[in-house]
Amino acid sequence: MQTSMATPLSTPSLDDIEYPEGEPPTEAEVYLGKLLFFDERLSGNRQMSCATCHNPDMGFSDGLKVSLGNDDKPLSRHTPSLYNLAWGSSFFADGRVSTLEHQVLMPIFSSDEMNLSKQTLLDRLNSEKLYQQRFKQVYDIETIDTQHISQAFSAFLRSIIAINSPYDQYLKGNQFAISKEAISGLKLFTGKANCIRCHDGPNFTDDSFHSLGIATIDKGKGVIDNDASMNFRFKTPTLRNITLTAPYMHNGSIADLESVIHFYNRGGGSGPNKDSLIQPLNLSDVEIRNLLTFLATLTDPILIERPRLPELYQAKITTISGENK
Repeated sequence: MQTSMATPLSTPSLDDIEYPEGEPPTEAEVYLGKLLFFDERLSGNRQMSCATCHNPDMGFSDGLKVSLGNDDKPLSRHTPSLYNLAWGSSFFADGRVSTLEHQVLMPIFSSDEMNLSKQTLLDRLNSEKLYQQRFKQVYDIETIDTQHISQAFSAFLRSIIAINSPYDQYLKGNQFAISKEAISGLKLFTGKANCIRCHDGPNFTDDSFHSLGIATIDKGKGVIDNDASMNFRFKTPTLRNITLTAPYMHNGSIADLESVIHFYNRGGGSGPNKDSLIQPLNLSDVEIRNLLTFLATLTDPILIERPRLPELYQAKITTISGENK
């Protein structure tokens, strides 16, 4: 299949973000979402926050093969990163929802994950003066509801944007932003290795679903669509900040990025319904190293300062300026 079918690589444009309200959220709204993201009271046992699995210090993942849910019970899938969700068109590895607003509360309400009921969530937030004041400040509401909780969460998640990697600087004309080896890796990425066939466009993902021959039990997209032809297919992840989010694949089955390239070089796995795109690449050791070097140029770490504990548990309204940074 020809690479010409892929969307050219580029830097995401902030102008292309489709905000539900038609315009970017305020800093106060983003910061409210940030408070919720780090608050352990949004789990049934008050011991997990969203940041427990989506740890900013670990590429908004957790470094584990699969996530740990309620009472530290292993789940079936690896925790995905949260970079550039602002441009996303489907969410979860199986693409079961199409908006962030729909997605954000599902892990909280899941008995396998954060295990908090809708009513308990509302009771807890409405009983806290901090949240009463901030939701009033941001949305002018007296009673906190799930619609505005989802809206605040989504505002924060859309602020996690990585668009200034060395490769982005190279695209802007800085010929010295990446090495000669990385440029060779880029040529492999778009040519011989044909990575661009699925990892294309501004965010290095076609937002589609493929089977790499890995899955044997989890049927992924096939269950969501009730379509056997989509069995064992999972969403193509972004490659932005890919060096920060090991291990890899929907089930965390490949420990490091070099092993991922060797996996593709062999022609993927032997599981059912493998995508016809997955073929042996015949890359040399030097080509594999150059491809790794290019992938490293997609790194643009996002530093998130965690809210101070007293700020989460004491009502305090301050002038908000850049607090989402």
